[in-house]
Amino acid sequence: MIPSTYPSKEEIARLTARMLLEIKAVHFNTADPFTLASGLPSPTYIDCRKLISHPRIRSTVMDFMVTTVMRDAGFEAFDNIAGGETAGIPFAALVAERMALPMSYVRKKPKGYGRNARIEGDMSEGQRVLLVEDLTTDGGSKLSFVDAIRQTGATCAHTAVIFYYDIFPETEKTLGDHGVTLHHLCTWWDVLTEAKASGAFDAATLSEVESFLSAPRVWQDARKK
Repeated sequence: MIPSTYPSKEEIARLTARMLLEIKAVHFNTADPFTLASGLPSPTYIDCRKLISHPRIRSTVMDFMVTTVMRDAGFEAFDNIAGGETAGIPFAALVAERMALPMSYVRKKPKGYGRNARIEGDMSEGQRVLLVEDLTTDGGSKLSFVDAIRQTGATCAHTAVIFYYDIFPETEKTLGDHGVTLHHLCTWWDVLTEAKASGAFDAATLSEVESFLSAPRVWQDARKK
């Protein structure tokens, strides 16, 4: 069902951050930082996959995503909703159901047997495809999915995520140079604001996290092993 009410972007960001904190999808560890896929350290980690286990929150967040996409991109802007393997698949299915659109998904690499496909489901030439993912950091991982979609003859000019790091200035340029507009619900700054308001973490931890968010490359360079 398509949402019929449209909260402001600010309210969507605040409530999404609050829900992520409530289900403990937000992790801060300044003493023993997490290691990102890049191999670099980070005192922050977000696990949006936890949303699929919380029906009320999951439903609300997906309503927010559909509202955001329709308001920013258009009510009749898409013909197909594609999820990126693996985290994007359940969210793409939920968005497609709400928007009454076909759903497909994109593999990270060809299957390796059978049709050796990267696109699963029906996607045809000329379709306007929305790529749905759980989050984006620097935007780089989205480009491979977008290229796979475009190889079918479909177009992909938009990607929607629940969570956008918003700490690496090159992200939106990387996507924009590839002809892709990013839509998101909340960022680390929204989570930090809500974490301060809720008292979810101690003041020293929040201060260190804020230092990282303000200058992530400096923070990481100082802690490289």
